[in-house]
Amino acid sequence: MTSWVVQSGFLSSSKVVAKDAQHAGRALENSSTSDADLHTVCGVLLVDIESANASLPTSDDRATTLLSNAYTNLGAGANECYNASSSTSARAKALKSLSSGLGELSEASARIASVSTP
Repeated sequence: MTSWVVQSGFLSSSKVVAKDAQHAGRALENSSTSDADLHTVCGVLLVDIESANASLPTSDDRATTLLSNAYTNLGAGANECYNASSSTSARAKALKSLSSGLGELSEASARIASVSTP
């Protein structure tokens, strides 16, 4: 598992994805965020998620499942964010997906740390 972590750049990519998701969340919470700004922030998040997802599978089935679920929810949140515009309900849906994805990313990170520790 340690070699996968190094080869995939998981530590840095997971930090980037988490920061991008948090940035998108702040943009969604701000009702004055323009469509253009949402498109930029959420588009960047989606690109980073797709890049991280390309490193799957890991050498641990459970970690792969957790990461896949995280990237699926984060990707859904990025797409929902991109299309949310000024819709309060669409923004709430995107925030929920992002929150779920971040929770799963955290769980996956803990799993990876536990199976990577000698």
